[in-house]
Amino acid sequence: MGKVVAAPWGGHVVTSYDLCDHVLRSREDWLELDASWRGRQPESARWTSLASREMSRTLPSLNGEEHQRVRRSAGSMFGGSALDDLQAPVTVITRKLLDRLEEELDAGEGDFHVTVSEELPVATIGHWLALPEADHPLLRELTRDMVYTQELLPSASQLAHSDLAIGRLRRYFRSLIAERRNHLGDDPVSRWIVAWDRIERDRDAADDGVYHLVLFVLLAALETTASMLSQVVLALMNHPAQWDHLTRHPEDVPGAVEEALRYDPPTHVITRVARHDTVLEGVEVKADETVHLMVAAAGRDPERHNDPDSFDIHRRRQGHLAFSSGVHYCLGAPLARLEAHTLLHGLLRRFPRLHLARTPQWAPRVVFRRPRSLPVALA
Repeated sequence: MGKVVAAPWGGHVVTSYDLCDHVLRSREDWLELDASWRGRQPESARWTSLASREMSRTLPSLNGEEHQRVRRSAGSMFGGSALDDLQAPVTVITRKLLDRLEEELDAGEGDFHVTVSEELPVATIGHWLALPEADHPLLRELTRDMVYTQELLPSASQLAHSDLAIGRLRRYFRSLIAERRNHLGDDPVSRWIVAWDRIERDRDAADDGVYHLVLFVLLAALETTASMLSQVVLALMNHPAQWDHLTRHPEDVPGAVEEALRYDPPTHVITRVARHDTVLEGVEVKADETVHLMVAAAGRDPERHNDPDSFDIHRRRQGHLAFSSGVHYCLGAPLARLEAHTLLHGLLRRFPRLHLARTPQWAPRVVFRRPRSLPVALA
């Protein structure tokens, strides 16, 4: 149908890798759907809901100087030293989760997504933020409901779930910030409190900045990483020869993860808005109109990848857009890769004969892929 196609619900769909990458890298012509843009849209629950308004104030929805200001306050979240510090706890968490999976497999069948993929990200980010382990199930549940407000065409009931979830998340993190402010420690939330106190003279404004930063980290770290972990394992189980290769050559694990991210990324659509009237691949796009970047389709673009529909862990790396691109490139990408690499190494070593037991079940979503189950067994 072309590289830029009118979407029936408004805006345009973009399928080309080069065009998606161009839009994502542009700082002047293409913008995030920030609070200003959402405020200009016709009255609808889609943009006026509580959850949508809250999301518009988090880092991924900011543009220009505001984005730079908040980005600087976050610091180097997952630089080399931070990842080094996280390697040991991620390894321990992974081992415990694989112990649980082994118990299920001994009984005949396990659910890899529920037992492992959904637990590893929340346990990891919970450890990093120093959150009580007892709160992990609640945070996972609320994050799952919050994703609805970021979907392409959410229903009224889905938006209602997101609004309820954001209310509970706000109360949770406001209480956490107040507690950390009274007992500053060596943890990210405490460091962000100190950073925002330098930015804002008003304490309430500073706490608001910290809140939106913590909210962003939680939402970004859980849902997409959980889906990514299951999709990597699913792709490998669907290609047993490549799974067998990795059991003998674990040094190829990083390449397998990157190929899975190209082949079936956890996020399929990223939306941007035109700052002014422009032309994209010969198609006129008006100011304030949206373009929906089909980053999963871009990963299968034959102009970018040879034989794009084949899963090949030995593919010469040609890049993917699973973590976006440009100034909004995912800050958590290094952590997601660390979790995926650690998990795959442990899985291949302990369960080399793991295979798909039944067809996985998927949630009915467009933007954010989410398996509901991934049944596995041992041969």
